[in-house]
Amino acid sequence: MQTAEALVFTANDYLEWEASQEQKHEFFNGEVFAMGGARQEHVVVSGNLFASLKQHLRNAPCRAYISDMKLRVEHLDAFYYPDVMVSCDKSDHKADQFLSNPSIIIEVLSDSTEAYDRGAKFAAYRKIENLKEYFLIDITARRVECFRRTSDNKWLLQIYENGQSCEFNSLEFLVDLADIFEDIE
Repeated sequence: MQTAEALVFTANDYLEWEASQEQKHEFFNGEVFAMGGARQEHVVVSGNLFASLKQHLRNAPCRAYISDMKLRVEHLDAFYYPDVMVSCDKSDHKADQFLSNPSIIIEVLSDSTEAYDRGAKFAAYRKIENLKEYFLIDITARRVECFRRTSDNKWLLQIYENGQSCEFNSLEFLVDLADIFEDIE
């Protein structure tokens, strides 16, 4: 990502400004960062995951959200646009502009964002008390990495590949990797 301009905002200023922008921007500690457009395979995989989760969560207390919904990490004065989120928090279901308490966050990796998604962004997401699972989707390797928060607040890595089903433990839900990567050449 690149800094959009030399602009410094408060969180409220950012939300007001962002609402009038054609392009999405993430926000961290007063700085605004322009987000680039996603490639087709990125959008397809995100959509596949969202559709599977949305179907599974019908008539459940949790909801799936796709990449246009912002995530606020208040401890860091930051807003992000994860590719897919699931929240079971009632206050999130009433939120207008952003979620604050997702239980699942999914990022689809790209060459330009992989290091950030694995590093600084994951460090920020770990500040969210309700977050139980963080998924990284590697399209090139056809692999899903899931980091799960343990009862002692550590993060345990589980890797899914080679035709396995990906487990969303907090939702008691399985998705075949073939379904995640459907329509990807």
